Amino acid sequence: MTSAPKISPRPTDDWPTSLDRVVADMNGAPINVHKLMAHSPDLLKAWWDFRNYSVTGGSLGKTLGELVILRVGVHLGTWYEWASHVDRASQLGMPIDTINAVLEPDPTDAFPEDQALILRAVDDLMVHQKVRAETLAALDSHFTTAQIMDLTAIHGMYVVLGYFIKTWGLQLDETVAARVEGLADETTFAIAAENLKTGLSK
Repeated sequence: MTSAPKISPRPTDDWPTSLDRVVADMNGAPINVHKLMAHSPDLLKAWWDFRNYSVTGGSLGKTLGELVILRVGVHLGTWYEWASHVDRASQLGMPIDTINAVLEPDPTDAFPEDQALILRAVDDLMVHQKVRAETLAALDSHFTTAQIMDLTAIHGMYVVLGYFIKTWGLQLDETVAARVEGLADETTFAIAAENLKTGLSK
């Protein structure tokens, strides 16, 4: 069996000056996924505004945006995305029990209706490649069209990142790993991700 070729995150001192804004926006310390994308500098530069919009949740706001990102991470089984956004969601003040509830196949009982709908919409996008009509009708009672579009776009951005992460086996940043120690572990996450896939296929 052929093993996938690995690409190491590109050190920032090897970045072209066209990426100076990325370095500045990250306070001089871009994370590993940015360093991976820096192997295609034009892509990273073009993508950056979308990243900045998405990471703040766009018109959904940070909390709902984090629910979208976390749910995508579970669907893709990307530990890097999950742990990174457990860290981010925790810093926003989201309780760890709420974060862990994102791992459950059915979010109905664990979340208010609007938040459960956000998670269900991500499920639709991942499983059916669209927000199904019944989910969209329910979303329309809580969110604007712009918010629903942002939900869909943020999902898509983190799917792209997940593909990069999984293709090249990106390792979690050490600083993030240290902060989430005791909050999340990779083995438990992998089991939950598989359970989500199984639960939604029934």
